Amino acid sequence: MLSLLSLLQARRDWPGALLAERLEISPRTVRRDVDRLRELGYPVVATKGPDGGYRLDAGKDLPPLLFDDEQAVALAVALRIAAATTGAGIEEAAVRALLTVRQVMPARLRHRVDALPVTAVARPADRPDPQVDTGVLVALGAAVNAHEELRFDHVPGAPNRPGGDAAGATRRRVQPHHLVTWDGRWYLVGWDLDREDWRVFRADRITPRTPTGPRFVPREPPGGVAAFVAGRFRGSESSGGWPCRGEVILGLPAAAVSRHLRDGIVEELGPDRCRLVLGSWSWAALTASVGRFDADFEVVGPPELADAVTRLGRRCAGAVSAAPRPR
Repeated sequence: MLSLLSLLQARRDWPGALLAERLEISPRTVRRDVDRLRELGYPVVATKGPDGGYRLDAGKDLPPLLFDDEQAVALAVALRIAAATTGAGIEEAAVRALLTVRQVMPARLRHRVDALPVTAVARPADRPDPQVDTGVLVALGAAVNAHEELRFDHVPGAPNRPGGDAAGATRRRVQPHHLVTWDGRWYLVGWDLDREDWRVFRADRITPRTPTGPRFVPREPPGGVAAFVAGRFRGSESSGGWPCRGEVILGLPAAAVSRHLRDGIVEELGPDRCRLVLGSWSWAALTASVGRFDADFEVVGPPELADAVTRLGRRCAGAVSAAPRPR
């Protein structure tokens, strides 16, 4: 029955024959188990048609939640992480939910959860990331799910406070397509109707206005939402790529370089030489990325990278010559 419930939750409609095949039971047993789920309060409805099957509808009341062992452990781990890293203002609720779930677990599952001591550590920052009001996230998510246009006030430079107009806020009309999380912050990806272009908005800087607008036909950002968001955070108008990309010959073994790279291509040229292809949001930043390896290097291209290296070299030489000499 737990396996049947998991399958019913995984997709909207299930043909009865396919359920019987997945569960390796007879169609008659499927019908009997569906009846038992209904007795427990789960609103399982029969669907008509050539394939006749079942659907798990949303009920008015929350029925008893049943999880298999793997689902229960996954839920506990997810709640533990959510209590520290979501940035959605649900930390206290996640802690209380975790305690509730743990209390009703059998001893064998509590031991498995306790043996998995997950400590979520947020990235150090000069200022803590602003928390997003849960009501704002719910409103944005509902508009995304319903494909309804949004009207909201957006503050470009500072978090907006729910329930009030912030100075410098701009009015936006957006077709919301995706609600995404990136590096501990929440963002709305949508088509800006006034600017006729795709935009990424910080959710903590949004104050939604009611009512929502008309429905629209959803579409995907260029290259898909993941590539689009990655490209915008890299400072590129294209999908995913860095706006500045260069190649150098570095005086280090490839193994010594690759362990410090998150994004780049390293090719071994010898015991103490490698080819490095790297990207960044500016040529100056790319030059600094290469210089951090503290080794001699030769610029292969493009010319923009060579110019940036020359400029940085002049700055470094000037900084040394201008510094007072010690007595």
